[in-house]
Amino acid sequence: MYMTVKEAAEKWGISDRRIRVLCAEGMTPGAFHEGRGWKIPIDTEKPVDRRFKSKESVLSQIDRKKQELDGRRPLTEGELKRLNEEFTVEFTYNSNAIEGNTLTLRETDLVLRGLTIDQKPLKDHMEAVGHKEAFDFVRELVKENAPLTESIIRQIHYLVLADKKNDRGVYRRIPVRIMGAHHEPVQPYLIEPKMEQLLRAYAADKEHIATKLARFHIEFEGIHPFIDGNGRTGRLLVNLELMKAGYPPIDIKFTDRVAYYNAFDEYYVKHNLSAMESLFAGYINARLDSYLKMLKD
Repeated sequence: MYMTVKEAAEKWGISDRRIRVLCAEGMTPGAFHEGRGWKIPIDTEKPVDRRFKSKESVLSQIDRKKQELDGRRPLTEGELKRLNEEFTVEFTYNSNAIEGNTLTLRETDLVLRGLTIDQKPLKDHMEAVGHKEAFDFVRELVKENAPLTESIIRQIHYLVLADKKNDRGVYRRIPVRIMGAHHEPVQPYLIEPKMEQLLRAYAADKEHIATKLARFHIEFEGIHPFIDGNGRTGRLLVNLELMKAGYPPIDIKFTDRVAYYNAFDEYYVKHNLSAMESLFAGYINARLDSYLKMLKD
């Protein structure tokens, strides 16, 4: 469900012009330009006005809201179901759509309910089911507080790559290039040592979770350990680590894919992590707002 600029202006108590500026600056996650106007997800929280000095940085807001969420634990089974009932479908749709899957959000929901969509490839159906199974597996890993290992990563990838049985959970054995990217993935013989190095560095990283996961995600995708399914696996790993730390999972929107791609280029061309860090922090902050709002209703 989406709202217009006029509806958002009335909801948030700011001008139509300011809404359009916020959309153009990427401050409204999920908003996209259609015709002469903008479509904004109806559950989008009012963006922080960055024209003025905020008393809190986004990372500080995340810490404060996480503490408030922790104070409401343990959540009941009914609360957890309410918080998660739509997320799996939307996460599966967006993560697959970023990689070229043609199923719509509605079609993804139907496929996950066991239905077949006419004139849509079998591959797209299998990707939807595989992603859901991988996310279900991630949820089980969260309950066990399982440490992040190469074995876990391979198992998640095995479930993700449901349509390519010979490549599931197996590091690639040939060099690859990512079309349009400014970074060339490592040669196959370097994948295993680079993955070991990445996991050691991540375990030792004491930065804020938004910062450390932004760095881990970019480095993981840079290694590009698998022949296919790296993006979907990488985003599942981000949510595994967020949920283990007590945060809500995040869903990088298909409509934000350009900002997402640009964040990789910022890192590899300009050695600038802040674009991905800001993207992750914005999503985490918004998800915390969503959780807290639902728990108060």
